[in-house]
Amino acid sequence: MNHVWGLMAHPDREMRDIKQENESVSHHYTHHVLLMAAIPVICSFIGTTQLGWNLGEGQLVQLNLLTAIGLGILFYLIILGGVAVMGRAIHWMARDYPQRPSVQRCTVFAGYVATPLFLSGIVALYPLVWLCVLIGALALVYTGYLLYIGIPLFLNIDRDESLRFSGSTLAIGVLVFEVLLALTVVLWGYGPRLF
Repeated sequence: MNHVWGLMAHPDREMRDIKQENESVSHHYTHHVLLMAAIPVICSFIGTTQLGWNLGEGQLVQLNLLTAIGLGILFYLIILGGVAVMGRAIHWMARDYPQRPSVQRCTVFAGYVATPLFLSGIVALYPLVWLCVLIGALALVYTGYLLYIGIPLFLNIDRDESLRFSGSTLAIGVLVFEVLLALTVVLWGYGPRLF
């Protein structure tokens, strides 16, 4: 958790610190990912049970507690899986580089790069659809910036090469993000029938 502020305030220096730590995946998950992934889940739980999703034109969809708990657990597991998938994707994309990092280091890197997306989940306390989409898009842009800054340090490549690599990684990340959103929407739509 000590890297959250640094990633938002001075990401270049923080990425250097992260690289020097050689953190294990289990340590990273227990001290960063498990806590940060809980932010959008808890905020969504509070927002959907207390206020309900505001779909515009006065339409509110509110979840009962049992449904929200079930969907929250599934949402949490999907987020944790998304970080692991992105770690594997980064490792696969780095296969042609001589300084190819391990799957574990790629997963740690993916978890730190996803920090803005985790933090954007705070907006779900007031679940207004257009506001959530706007904040999510801004978080995605900042995630792309973190990739652009972190990839040269992480793979020991120059900035020009990192632009191509980080752009490709961000494209895969957007695809994974959209799949996660689609799963969330499907679960959210069918959740009341499942739970």
